[in-house]
Amino acid sequence: MFEQCFKNIDDILFKDAGASNELDYVEQTSWLLFLKYLEDLEVNKSMEAELNGKEYTPILDKKYTWSSWAYPKDENGKLDHNKKMTGEDLKNFVDLELFPYLKKFKENAQSPDTLEYKIGEIFGEIKNKIQSGYCIRDIIDIIETMKFQTVEEKHELSCLYEDKIQNMGNTGRNGGEYYTPRPLIRTIIKTVKPKIGDKIYDGAVGSAGFLVESFNYLKESKDLTVDENRILQKETLFGKEKKPLPYIIATMNMILHGIEAPNLIHTNTLNENIMSIQEKDKYDVVVANPPFGGKERAEVQQNFPIKSSETAYLFLQHFIKSLKAGGKAGIVIKNTFLSNGDAKEVRRELLDSCNLYAVLDLPAKVFTAGVKTVVLFFKKGEPTKHIWYYQLNLDRNLGKTNPLNENDLKDFLDCIATFKKTENSWFINLDDIDSETLDLSVKNPNKNDEIIYREPKEIIAEIEQLDIESAELLSKIKELV
Repeated sequence: MFEQCFKNIDDILFKDAGASNELDYVEQTSWLLFLKYLEDLEVNKSMEAELNGKEYTPILDKKYTWSSWAYPKDENGKLDHNKKMTGEDLKNFVDLELFPYLKKFKENAQSPDTLEYKIGEIFGEIKNKIQSGYCIRDIIDIIETMKFQTVEEKHELSCLYEDKIQNMGNTGRNGGEYYTPRPLIRTIIKTVKPKIGDKIYDGAVGSAGFLVESFNYLKESKDLTVDENRILQKETLFGKEKKPLPYIIATMNMILHGIEAPNLIHTNTLNENIMSIQEKDKYDVVVANPPFGGKERAEVQQNFPIKSSETAYLFLQHFIKSLKAGGKAGIVIKNTFLSNGDAKEVRRELLDSCNLYAVLDLPAKVFTAGVKTVVLFFKKGEPTKHIWYYQLNLDRNLGKTNPLNENDLKDFLDCIATFKKTENSWFINLDDIDSETLDLSVKNPNKNDEIIYREPKEIIAEIEQLDIESAELLSKIKELV
């Protein structure tokens, strides 16, 4: 049911002049969906309080609840056509009253780890781009049919929302920044193996895929006690995101997956001087896919001991510093990090301060942009002595219609459990690495597929010979003519 609802909403947004692409569709669907979800959440909390003989104080004033402004009902539980707003009246209410009211929640909230604060942040960043009040009305009528009260309903909604985020990533351009394939994320988390009580961090949170999957992994790891559930909700998952749209989507995504007040901060992680990171600010687990290919200004680079304009190299320094002693990390990074001369000192820092115990080499097209990547698995507090490599070789080409799946990564998970040596996996000793270049490139010793380059004089000689043969052929053709 939800899938058809999302398709119908996209059709309406396609016709509206204010939403122009998949990114806008996700953003505009998100804020309306959030307010309906909030209404159902408040109903559940009110019923829960009543069962426990307690009184529940609603978060929103009655005028701004979904059942007042979006879908007022008559005594028969049907839409009250005398009270419903549409057209210009509805658009003016949303833009001039609803959004300003919700934006104020941030300054009035008791603390940043409350749902009230998140409401204020969301509506302080997001804007209504739907230009037609009639389109808003049509979308409201669809969303009203969506119920988020049972576990099954919430699960279906969260899965479909993930699909929308994936579609946003598949649009290319900056959308691809926000989406890491979920089978890869789940594999990274299964490898790092967080546990209840760990503080888990993603400083480049995107759509919060790493935090959502960490939440799911921990929730399913055992029967949680009331206190463990509280720890998972409040003291486990932490993230930072620089850009407004992914920050909103990440917050919404986490809430839809059952994390009521996500510990997300809207900030540029790289603006923090890593030398000022104290022990209390460190984490047990870091899982992330920092943006690669970005360029940072000189003032941002001043926050790092090893200067680089490459965003990913700065993020990696931040993640190393943010780990507690004994903390573990799984980081996706462009494969050129392993050999690039500009990254040499970052590699040295990683190898000296952490045990880089495994590198997963991924095929091209795991990401829609086609960038070749690796995953670095490391543990803070002890230097690297040897590294286990695994090269993911698939018997098919990946693409939008043929994406990476869980089964593709099963052999990797089986092998890394014992660091098995196979035709796709091997060890290197750090003593065998050139200490000057620290080149950690993936070179599978079990496969003889290395490109052999010819000497320039050989190439020139072949070109000259081809020129002679071409001239002779042309001469014969002229004679025939």
